[in-house]
Amino acid sequence: MYSLLGGIFLGWSLGANDASNIFGTAVSSRMIKFWTAALLASIFVILGALISGQAGIETLKGLTSFDLSQAVISSIAAALTVSVMTFLGLPVSTSQAVVGAIIGIGIINSQLHLAGLGKVFICWFTTPVGGALITMILYKILAFVYNHLKIGLFGSDQLLKICLIISGSYGAYALGANNVANVTAVFVGAGTLSILEAALIGGLSIAFGILTFSRPVMETIGKKLVSLDPFSALMVSMAVGITIHIYTIIGVPVSSSQAVVGSVLGIGIIKGASTVSIHTLKNILLAWFLTPVIACLIAILITFGSYLEYTGK
Repeated sequence: MYSLLGGIFLGWSLGANDASNIFGTAVSSRMIKFWTAALLASIFVILGALISGQAGIETLKGLTSFDLSQAVISSIAAALTVSVMTFLGLPVSTSQAVVGAIIGIGIINSQLHLAGLGKVFICWFTTPVGGALITMILYKILAFVYNHLKIGLFGSDQLLKICLIISGSYGAYALGANNVANVTAVFVGAGTLSILEAALIGGLSIAFGILTFSRPVMETIGKKLVSLDPFSALMVSMAVGITIHIYTIIGVPVSSSQAVVGSVLGIGIIKGASTVSIHTLKNILLAWFLTPVIACLIAILITFGSYLEYTGK
């Protein structure tokens, strides 16, 4: 059980941070109460992990072979990387940290599934692009429908609230399905857990993070997206859920934060405004490069340190 603590901690931190990408705008704008959002997100994260989490787990566990000690090392390396990137103030992707750590173990083992790795890299770089494109398509279609509805201000608010609840629940399902692999896939690869056990433990740890520590981030995320009106925020929420779900079907865990940034950028393109600053984009590109590299190096260093301690050198 103790060997799973690194993965459980990753799941907790993922839930605490990434739930804001799903329900943050709705909560910070007071459209939905925090506990309503947290309970819905927790339930649907677990459902997503159990029902649709297998593909991502299969992808990550197939990147290299693991023993239990290497699974623990990769989890610790990913957790440390997330902490370092957060301390540096750079946007962090748990998915990239986990894959970077797995690459480190693969280098040690002289065994990497390059085809699977190539698919992962392609999906990383297309996540924000996909988020932007889906947002632009949704905005054009649903704005036309919304503008032709003959409802008053109260009716409009109620409709947006219902839609935010539905899109947030769907986004939480997609988050659980896509990101549960980050939490426990290495333990499936090590033969410690079955896929069902990995999905359940991973889903529960993400949900625990949402319930215990997502409130501060969820209530402040609106400040980062302050230029979005309620309808645009709904489009972003829907687009993020769809984007993550698409990559879940492909079987590659991706960053919901990067999907959000792509979606917000899509709104900016439609409105002819620079919603995401050049400084923010530079930080995201820097994080894309640094996160997997740092995780890879940490995993290698911990492995060598463990070997030297074991041999007494």
